[in-house]
Amino acid sequence: MDFGVGYFPTHNAMAPGELARLVEQRGHAAVFFAEHTHIPASRETPYQDGHRELPQRYWHTYDLFVALTAAAAATSRLRIGSGICLVIERDPIITAKEVASIDQLSGGRFEFGVGAGWNREEMRNHGTDPRVRMSVLRERVEAMRAIWSQDEASYHGKYVNFDRIWSWPKPVQQPAPPVLVGGTGPGVLDRVLTFGDAWFPNYEEGIFERIRELRARAERPVGVQVLSAPADPAVLRRLHDAGVQRASRWIPSGPRSVVERALDEWEQAIAEFAGEGP
Repeated sequence: MDFGVGYFPTHNAMAPGELARLVEQRGHAAVFFAEHTHIPASRETPYQDGHRELPQRYWHTYDLFVALTAAAAATSRLRIGSGICLVIERDPIITAKEVASIDQLSGGRFEFGVGAGWNREEMRNHGTDPRVRMSVLRERVEAMRAIWSQDEASYHGKYVNFDRIWSWPKPVQQPAPPVLVGGTGPGVLDRVLTFGDAWFPNYEEGIFERIRELRARAERPVGVQVLSAPADPAVLRRLHDAGVQRASRWIPSGPRSVVERALDEWEQAIAEFAGEGP
């Protein structure tokens, strides 16, 4: 099992390229950037349990693919990814071009975390009916896979429909960069098995039983990565023993001093898990 970090790349904190370079220098395997194009000011959809204020970082992030480009240019080994890309708010042909471009510019280091998100007003502002968001997500990912892997791609679905197109560059990673399906809802394993290469949940106690279910149902190799892992060596041991390929932890958006303190805490837990700590 290797390790990574998640980060909201905000304009008033450590810049995405500088952050990615630091993460690479400190020996981590991957960095994942969050995405929100905006947050509706109405705040009708509750955040988490509805008792917490939504942190301002949610509406202060750079554009996801601009941040990823900066991270790719600043590093040479680090895997860079979306954690997660809100595909239901994006045109699939444009997003396919952006993913392929990042994968080319990074030398094949991109990992495509995808999901539908949680903010229903945000979805509606992009023209997506929340009631059909999971079907939209599936079709857009399938359409992008066709664009990445075919010289002359077509796709005909209920929500995505286009005749033969040409689109280059193609990703370095063929037939596609790894598609990591985020979420912990009741149907997420179905989505992973339908169009994903790996499950990419936030950490919660119930994921271990669901990892076993995923393994039992899969008829092909399917990976598991965990986002928002706690800085707890005992939890890291359980994740490792469950066959999780990568554990990543969100670190706060802020100046370098704040980021380094968070990385110190995360790395201490990793060292203790690996038997190197006190």
